[in-house]
Amino acid sequence: MIERLTRVLLITFILLLIWPAVNSLAQDTPPLGPVYIVQSGDSLWDIAQRFRVSMEELAALNNITNPAQIALGAQLVIPGLEGMQGVLTTQIVPFGETLNSLSRRYRVPQRSLAKLNHVVSRGELYAGAPLVIPESSATPPAMTREMLRAGQPLLELAVANNANPWALVVANALSSTWSVAPGEILLLPGGGESAAAEPGGLPGELGLVEISPLPMLQGKASVISIAAQEGVSVGGAFTGHELHFFPSGQAGRLVALQGVHAMTEPGLYPLTISGILPDGAEFSYSQMVSVGAVDYPYDRPLTVDQATIDPAVTKPEDAQWSALTAPATPERIWEGIFRLPSPLPQDYCVETNDCWSSRFGNRRSYNGSAYEYFHTGLDVVGGMGSEIFAPAAGVVIFAGPLTVRGNATMIDHGWGVYTGYMHQSEIMVKVGDRVEAGQLIGLVGGTGRVEGPHLHWEVWVGGVQVDPLDWLQQAYP
Repeated sequence: MIERLTRVLLITFILLLIWPAVNSLAQDTPPLGPVYIVQSGDSLWDIAQRFRVSMEELAALNNITNPAQIALGAQLVIPGLEGMQGVLTTQIVPFGETLNSLSRRYRVPQRSLAKLNHVVSRGELYAGAPLVIPESSATPPAMTREMLRAGQPLLELAVANNANPWALVVANALSSTWSVAPGEILLLPGGGESAAAEPGGLPGELGLVEISPLPMLQGKASVISIAAQEGVSVGGAFTGHELHFFPSGQAGRLVALQGVHAMTEPGLYPLTISGILPDGAEFSYSQMVSVGAVDYPYDRPLTVDQATIDPAVTKPEDAQWSALTAPATPERIWEGIFRLPSPLPQDYCVETNDCWSSRFGNRRSYNGSAYEYFHTGLDVVGGMGSEIFAPAAGVVIFAGPLTVRGNATMIDHGWGVYTGYMHQSEIMVKVGDRVEAGQLIGLVGGTGRVEGPHLHWEVWVGGVQVDPLDWLQQAYP
């Protein structure tokens, strides 16, 4: 009996000695696929949703018996991705990237990248979308970009850049030297540290493209900034509006301001950047960007003169008013944050929201109609005859009576930015006047479509009305 007990204790002692080594060997065995490291706040359901797999399959593959308890820092193998290796990390897709350019950037085959991100159509790689890649590929090599010109063979491009044509075939995952079309952006070995972050879908003469805010938002002004070499002409379009780019004051940076209509349905919309390179070659690139919703409230139903909501009256006047904002004056006339066009204290008004009877974007119903209208400006409170001041420097381009807007004024501030003032009792400027910030331009009244005296103040950017409150709180661009 004693001999048997001794043998059991000896075997147990030996097992305890070799267990760490066995366990280490088990941990050193490569996982069956790429792994995700559990982050703070993650749940198994969140991870399953992120990789579009079932929670049950994810739990079974990783021997998880209690889905409610996953350890911070644990490595989870993601099912359905056998053949791939590495730690999965998430990058944000910048503007200027395609599945092809991302594949070349991170050295991940297109098919694998599409599978990893469940990409079915190119529109899913919109600017700002999360992109999952193996961490081993997260540090791309420094490369320069070159657009293949019309009629230019790959060999000529290689010679012009002192590169081996077969090196270009390998770097760009081409099947041959002739399997590339004019206009395609190719990667060439070399380039500084900044080259790794530049947009792989745009010619090398263009650098980083930044969109703020991203996602773009209903009723908000967006700033689109792009780095460009001297001699590059840049334009573009978004939701039917032409983008106008102007020198920002920073060397090599061009800026366009564009509003998003307050009634735009949330979703994905193409933003196009196009232009002409210094050698005369044309380029055009389009990528989806996201437009997010803003929670605009509903005003109480309003009762107004029926003539002021008659389409026979409103449509021509709306077209006339909108046409005033179509040009984008190259001179930027305004500076800094806009002033409130009222004698009311600006800081108090912005902090308390007590100085306006209706805000921009509010959904509206007139005379029992459906809520198919929205409030195109900010209604600043003020009694009959209260003073109206210019919020920033600009040039008066309209001053006169209208049916819906009453006595109205519009000021051009440059770069496609305009402000409008409605329902005035008196207009104190004329077309062509150059006004300065704080200059008296009119008096509050009750003319046009109103229920009582007030100032209706609008801000237009790129031919679209945007929220004036934003311009009282931040400087654009």
